[in-house]
Amino acid sequence: MRCYLQAFLLCLVFTLFSMLYVFSQLADTLEDRDSRRLKEQGIPRGSSHGTGQLLRKVPGLEGLRVREGGVDRGRSGSAVKSDWRSHLAVVACGPRLEETLTMLKSAVLLSKKPLHFYIFAEDDLHDSFRNALDSWPTIVQTKFDFEIYPITFPSENAKEWKKLFKPCASQRLFLPLILTEVDSLIYVDTDILFLQPVEDIWALLSKFNSSHLAAMAPEHEEPRIGWYNRFARHPYYGKTGINSGVMLMNMTRLREHFFKNDMTAVALKWEEILMPLLQKYKLNITWGDQDLLNILFNQNPEGLYVFPCQWNYRPDHCIYGSNCQQAEQEGVFILHGNRGVYHDDKQPAFRAVYEAIQKYQFGENMETTLLEPLEASLKSTRNTYCGRASHLFTKKLKQSIMSVQQDVTER
Repeated sequence: MRCYLQAFLLCLVFTLFSMLYVFSQLADTLEDRDSRRLKEQGIPRGSSHGTGQLLRKVPGLEGLRVREGGVDRGRSGSAVKSDWRSHLAVVACGPRLEETLTMLKSAVLLSKKPLHFYIFAEDDLHDSFRNALDSWPTIVQTKFDFEIYPITFPSENAKEWKKLFKPCASQRLFLPLILTEVDSLIYVDTDILFLQPVEDIWALLSKFNSSHLAAMAPEHEEPRIGWYNRFARHPYYGKTGINSGVMLMNMTRLREHFFKNDMTAVALKWEEILMPLLQKYKLNITWGDQDLLNILFNQNPEGLYVFPCQWNYRPDHCIYGSNCQQAEQEGVFILHGNRGVYHDDKQPAFRAVYEAIQKYQFGENMETTLLEPLEASLKSTRNTYCGRASHLFTKKLKQSIMSVQQDVTER
């Protein structure tokens, strides 16, 4: 009897150890599967250009404060403390180098807190970006650091994603899957100009409730001239849709959230929903990835925080008469020169702002060499609808410049 008992106990111990081993291997397999799935899709888990941000559960401003200390400068050499950085991403393909640099310049000129840039660009633009940013004065470089990434799409559908709407535009959809250690981010198109500090829009993250995943502005304020409500052949957010040229993203939440959809009764995660969504609607969408975002937030409206049009002011807000009420009251905060208006004569007021920032030389007095020449140029655009609203372009810009100049004087 004693022999049988000993044999039973030995078998029991062996079984327990076997089960522990199996569960250990299963956990490793699940972890490896996640890593392998991203690798198979052609999406890296991180960048080779820098350490990025430690993953944070706390969104926005509070999340940044809990990051461990350290210095993170990517390819350049100067040091920026990371605790209070605003994180800004942009995607540049084709002839967008100078336009992107002008956008980054506007961000650096007016911001008082440090910035971190994530620049996604075609390979032949990498050296040009690096050389240009490294050529900026040392005192300017202390205000920002940057990382440069290649354009990256899931390998099995790379061509389809790259040609969607404009070259590389849909890259923004994959930022949560590429920048896996970044919690929150501001994405902007290359044709954006900041007319006030970047940290002001970054502060909107603190207004997110527990359901908010991202923030964007409406596509239109006036339904009578709206595109989505008149022409869209797919679901869209709200009454007039949303514009994705300026987008705040809580990327931790985007990665973790399960999205309701009209393709299956099962909610899908961000990495699972993008391709099925494109396959279902690709014959019905006009504006590419922006349309996909409209569909997603039509079906998950609780996930979107909508900020006013002054944070994404486009020609549509003035070309048919001024229709952005918040800008009328407080001025334009961010100028969005879509449809190439910085580079043609269709909207000279927009072009005047772009050229004023582009031509400004670091170190000069911004009031006398940027603001005053700009105000003079805008006077000659008063014969256009947007020219008549151009005082809104300089209202906030003037306040921002005066604030920066005052800080310089007090040092």
